[in-house]
Parts: sequence; structure tokens; C-alpha cells
Amino acid sequence: MELKEPALRPFTRGELKPAGWLKRQLRVQADGLSGNLDKVWPDIRDSRWIGGDRDGWERVPYWLDGFVPLAWLLEDDDMKARAKKYVDGIITRQEEDGWICPCPKEERRSYDMWAHILIMKALALYADLSGDERAEDALYRAAECLDRHIRSGTLFNWGSARWYEALIPLYWLYNRRGEEWLLETGLRLRSQGIDYRQVFDPYIDGEFKRIWTYTTHVVNLGMMLKQEALVSLMLGGDPDAFAEKAYTTLTKYHGMANGHFTGDECVAGDSPTQGTELCSVVEAMFSYETLLSISGGAQWGDLLEKLAFNALPAAISPDMWSHQYDQMTNQIRCERLPEDHVVFGTNGPESHLFGLEPNYGCCTANFNQGWPKLALHAFMKSPDGVASCVIAPCAVEFQHRAANVSIALETEYPFRDTARYMVSVDRPVRMTLRLRIPSSAKGAVVNGIPARPGAFHIIDQEWIGTQAIDVSYDFESRLVERPRGTRVLWRGPLLYSVAIGEEWRKLEYEANGVARQFPYCDWEILPTTDWGYAFTDDAAATAELKENPVGAVPFSPDDAPCELNAWLYPVDWREENGVCRVRPESDEPTGEARRVRMIPYGCANLRMTEMPVGRV
Repeated sequence: MELKEPALRPFTRGELKPAGWLKRQLRVQADGLSGNLDKVWPDIRDSRWIGGDRDGWERVPYWLDGFVPLAWLLEDDDMKARAKKYVDGIITRQEEDGWICPCPKEERRSYDMWAHILIMKALALYADLSGDERAEDALYRAAECLDRHIRSGTLFNWGSARWYEALIPLYWLYNRRGEEWLLETGLRLRSQGIDYRQVFDPYIDGEFKRIWTYTTHVVNLGMMLKQEALVSLMLGGDPDAFAEKAYTTLTKYHGMANGHFTGDECVAGDSPTQGTELCSVVEAMFSYETLLSISGGAQWGDLLEKLAFNALPAAISPDMWSHQYDQMTNQIRCERLPEDHVVFGTNGPESHLFGLEPNYGCCTANFNQGWPKLALHAFMKSPDGVASCVIAPCAVEFQHRAANVSIALETEYPFRDTARYMVSVDRPVRMTLRLRIPSSAKGAVVNGIPARPGAFHIIDQEWIGTQAIDVSYDFESRLVERPRGTRVLWRGPLLYSVAIGEEWRKLEYEANGVARQFPYCDWEILPTTDWGYAFTDDAAATAELKENPVGAVPFSPDDAPCELNAWLYPVDWREENGVCRVRPESDEPTGEARRVRMIPYGCANLRMTEMPVGRV
């Protein structure tokens, strides 16, 4: 058995450097909650992974999985040293037989192996970025231990639901050591874990039920999208077919306007007042990154950008010191819900508050993988050159056929409609440059040549010296149908929402030994302006685009880099128990149409997004 080559491979040795607004966003993250969790949150600061007495399961591995690439992308020596402190502590405590988790020997059989799988993933990424050879040795021994463990006891619970994540570090080791038992371990995991193909054939979970199950859990569903693509590297087959089927099914029954699917905590239908968990957003992003790498399909880049530029920033405060567990499409206030009227399926009444760890702390540790991994997949290597997969400002330097190549992508996309690639080589070289053209564009032009949206535009030529590649995208505002006769307003890759005035109320307190104090306190957000609107028939055609500077905090309601002034009707839209009703009382306007400021969904903390067309 041999491992097949993916279509594209990420750069992982420091070749890629973020720039422009993307680098500023990463810096905001580093200066916010995820960059400081080891200082302020006991579950990281005092974790059993490093000899403390707090959480000894998924939270440190989750945090490292995002903190490590953040530190290396920003070339931040202090953050690198702090990451190394944790890796040192984990490696030092690894048992002689390779067991790496902070669990007494007598409790191993009851220890959910998901954390073991997750720390293996984090160690592989750390080894790639840092070059620390100790991490590879620790990972190898952990893989041997995992193999022995599942021979005498099967996976269960989260380990069973997320078994395919182990294929990533197992493949990483196989590519370095070529030992077939690593792939056999992958097959053994596959035989013990949930096969999500059976979940979707037939699909029986189309109806929203307030029932918690592993197979409807939204984070598991975000992760499992890459299951068969990963397996295809061992066994062959179409890497895209299952993911396309699963995504189509989930969005048919549980789709959200932002391109994701609901899950609060399990799939919850298509209402704009149901939520989706932040963990599921970043895990679906990583699945799309993995699919894009394995198959090279441009459609995964489109879905990745939908989440990255809309759903991801929508659930995190602009300064990234607080986040939501659940975000809603129509989110007119973030205030603790009455205990007997919680809209969320199986989550608590505070799940949509912005804070340190609303509902559960998994998202506190896990959300920080979103932006760094997006940056790591902006450019990827192909056998004949390089592919620009995520349109965001960055640069990459690498060798191709003995030539030193550097490519700088200068752009303010998704807030603007142009991009420039500066390609430099130190000697003439034949190389293929693939430029992903987003499907959200009506059309595109690359150096005067029309390019097809939703595909990679291929430039295969001999490169000499420095050349500029100028790309322009034709974006138009459009109303897109949603269930119940409603619409949403898109322009290019950005979804737009009514900008609602915000009053932030600070909540400082202590619970379960964890302090919430500024800046890592909790927040309720109350509306200060009207939010009950309907679109006019020509709202998209008459919307006026205004471009503002892309500032130090790219996703902010006050300083949104772009906005649409659209004609909307006021309507009688009521609130019940802290949540707006799914639809207004009537689509008949209560007044004349007015110009209303609409901003990117990812910039809005309070928002009205999914609205009917007013019946005059």
C-alpha cells in the first residue's frame, strides 16, 4: 500500500508571509484572547498537560493547533517561546510506551482518544513550522501507542466520531518514514470509527429536533467533510464526491445564509434565528483547506472564503478578546435568554453572548486555528508550480527547478475587486501559476484575458525577471433566495447585513474558579437603532457601494472597509424572549422606503440579514 500525492501541498517551512490586512488580522488575534490564553485562562495556564491541575483533555491541543501557526506566521519570538514551553512540557511527560496524554495508567481505558489524536495533529504542525526534531520522535512514539491501544480496545465517543483526523499525523509520519504500519493503523481506525457515508445514505436528520447525538453534532459534521478525501489518499476514489453530497444535504435542510449550516449544538434547521457553533466554522474551514489540497478543486476555495470572510469574524468581537459559542443570521441582541425560552437546540441561554467561554470552553481554545490556517493555505505547491488558493495579501518564496521564486499578492480583496501578483525569479524557469477565480464574481480579467469564475486560471509559461499579473473581478450586488420567501444581499464574496447600533454591557464575575475581567470579560450587546426591515424589489440594483479604508481592525462595524446603502422598507417585526421572530408580522411596509446602511456580515456584531421583500 502506498500513499497517493495530493494535488497541492501547503508551505510549512516559513516560506509564506502574511501581509496587508491579513497580517493585521493575525496581529489583532495575537494581541487578543487566543494570543493570551496561556496567561489568563486556567484551562491552558494550569493545564495537566504541563503539570497543573486543570483540563487534561482537548483544550491545550486545540490551542496549540492555532497558536503555533499564529506565532510562526507573525515571526513572534515571545509567542514561539511560549509554544515551545508547552511542547517541552508535553514531550517531557510522555510515558516510555509513547502514551502522551495526562492520564494515569489505570484510567487509560476510559480516556477518550480524541485528545491523543488532536495532540498528534498539533505536534506534526509544530514540527513542520519549528523544525524541532524532538516533536517528530514524540509523535512517532504516540502513533505506536495509539496503534497498540486500539488493538486491545476500540474507539468510543469523540474518538470514534473524529477518527479520520488521525490520518493527518499518520500520513505526515509515513511521508517521512515510509513504514506501512502507519497506514494500517489508519485503516484500523477507519474500521472502528463512525463512517459518515452511512449517515447520509439515507439521511434521516433533516428535521430539527432538540436531541443531542454524535452524528448530528455540528462540529463533527464540519470535521467529517474531509473524511473520504483523506481516505482516498490510501485507497483511491473520488476525493470530492462524498464531501459534495454531505455539504449539499446539510445546506438543503440546515443551510445558513453565510454558506455554513446550523448547529446549536446539533443541526437545527434553516431558521435565521438558529445558531451555529464557532468550532464548527473553523473545523469546516480546515476541511475545505484539506479538500482543496487533496483534490485541487476550486469550489472548496469558494466555500472556505465564504466562512473566512463572513461566518468566522461574525462570531468574534473586533478586538478578538471575546467570542460567541453560537452566531445567528438575524441577531438583534446578545442578552441572556430566559431559561424557559432558549431558542438553541441543546445549548444554554448564554451561548450567543460574547465572552471568555460562553456555553462551553471548547471554542475558546479552538477558534484560534481559523485565521492562521487560512493564511497557511493561501498559496500551495503543485508538482509543476504554485497555486493561489485564498485571495488575501501575502507573499511566498520557494525554489522551483533550481530557480528562486518569489510571489507577492497585493490586494484588499474581499473588500475590493482587484489583485496584483508580482512574480520574480532569479533565472528563467518554466512554471505553472494557478490563480483561483472566485465563483462569486460575474466575470474576471487576468492581464486583459477573460478568466472563468469558479475555476483556476492557469498561466503556464517561462518566467523571466519580474512580471506583474493584474486581476480584476466583476462583482455585482444580488438578492439571493432563502427559505420562507426571504432574501439576503450579497456582493462578491461578502454577505451584507443591516448595521444595528450597539450598546455593549460588561459582565465581570467569577464562575468555577475562572475570572471574567476586562478585557477577557463577558459582554451583552443591546440594539440602539431600528432593525425591522424588508428589501425593496430593486434593493440590489440600486444599492450604492461605499469604500472605506481597510484599517487596523479589518472586521469592525464602525470602520467597515466597505458598505452598501440600500433601499429598505420598515416593517412590523417583533421580538420574543430576546430573539426576533423568524418573519415579520407582515411584509407590508409601515412607512416609505429609506436608505439603510448595510455592512459586511463579518463586521456586524448585531445584524439583520435575512429579510423578505416588502409587498407594497
